[in-house]
Amino acid sequence: MKKTILLVSANRHRVPYPVYPIGVSYLRGYLESNLADFQVEVFDCNLHSDEELAQELKRINPSYVGVSLRNIDGANSLDRSSFIGSYREIVSCIRENSTATVFIGGAGFSIYPQALIDELKPDYGIIGEGEESLCQLIQTLEKGEDPSAIEGIAGYVDGTFRCNPHTKYLKSLDVKFEHDLIDFYWQSSGMLNIQTKRGCPYSCIYCSYPLIDGRKVRTLDTDLIIDNIKRVKEEKGINYLFFTDSVFNINNSYNIELAEKIIKSGLKIRWGAYFAPNNLSDEMLALFRASGLTHIEFGTESFSDTQLANYGKLFTFKDVLESSELCLKHNIFYAHFLILGGYGETPETLRETIENSKKIQYSVFFPYMGMRIYPGTKLQSIAIAKGVISPNDDLLAPTYYLEEGFEVEEVKRMALETGKAWVFPDDPQSDMMDVLRYKRNKKGLLWEYLRKP
Repeated sequence: MKKTILLVSANRHRVPYPVYPIGVSYLRGYLESNLADFQVEVFDCNLHSDEELAQELKRINPSYVGVSLRNIDGANSLDRSSFIGSYREIVSCIRENSTATVFIGGAGFSIYPQALIDELKPDYGIIGEGEESLCQLIQTLEKGEDPSAIEGIAGYVDGTFRCNPHTKYLKSLDVKFEHDLIDFYWQSSGMLNIQTKRGCPYSCIYCSYPLIDGRKVRTLDTDLIIDNIKRVKEEKGINYLFFTDSVFNINNSYNIELAEKIIKSGLKIRWGAYFAPNNLSDEMLALFRASGLTHIEFGTESFSDTQLANYGKLFTFKDVLESSELCLKHNIFYAHFLILGGYGETPETLRETIENSKKIQYSVFFPYMGMRIYPGTKLQSIAIAKGVISPNDDLLAPTYYLEEGFEVEEVKRMALETGKAWVFPDDPQSDMMDVLRYKRNKKGLLWEYLRKP
């Protein structure tokens, strides 16, 4: 009889919409391909309670339980709720209802490995790309051998905390979409998500992506991506996908290959992705549009060149404006995500951003107030030097850098006077989106319905 591995997606955050737990689906696909003696099950805490988790643990009696932590909080300074309490209850539920070996991993864990090991007390932690590390860990434990040298393993060895860095990465991953989950996420968010590449080479002062995926960019097998998309479309009618790469328009020769294969496949899908507002061309966007690109979410952060430099961005407002105009030309919906009041923001740079927003047509602006401070970032060093945080702060509690004198209500007033579509984190947009998703069965990101000239 096969032993069982249970993969638990601990995320319960649903703002602005619930996100399909793609990480556990990649894990399941990899483990099933490489651990023939094991059966792999998935439990999604977004759909089920801790009581149901307890019942599932008793039913399947897993030998191993992996808990994936997607986020630590909502990264919103206007709502500083932490998810750690919920994660603690999930791990406690596993301990109380199972004798399984417990691992934790995921994006959230990769940012705070030592703090979360101390807080949640799993048997093992895995940072970064987890598929091969988890597979090797289980194989090693089954042999009764010491797993402490495996890449990606995080934990205490002889009282000293240690994280083993990754030196090898996967190039081909098959995603095992959960049929029991697809219907819920297709109805609730109107999309499924999938990766085309991992890693981010940029050096934005606040960003945690290099901590999660590393700086080395790895592109995944385009043929396998096409097969994955084809399968969910044929089996479930899914025709909108979001590519969850940290920045999609890195390695554009690869992106062109992927777009050409989507067109050649005849799939007729729509898709969206996160883009940087540079490194784009007219011909490239025309190709992406032909392959189904309908939505771009630009990680722009500011419309002031001074502030873009402060944030470590490699583009200017001229690039932002040109990229926006290209989107309009090719009938691609686009939104700009901004950080107002972050490091270096002054009344002058803030006014410049507000004023320059008037030059961008038919977009939506999603501003966040201040910067979430993550360990291992340049922003952490800046915040320590300025006395905003102490060197000993593990930053697990939601902690933000917000320049002095920044008044949220005044910024809202200035933004709304532009007549543009500004959507602040605490604006009540959910009712309208729920009507579009549930009553009108609209699919995709849907913020295009908020646009203004």
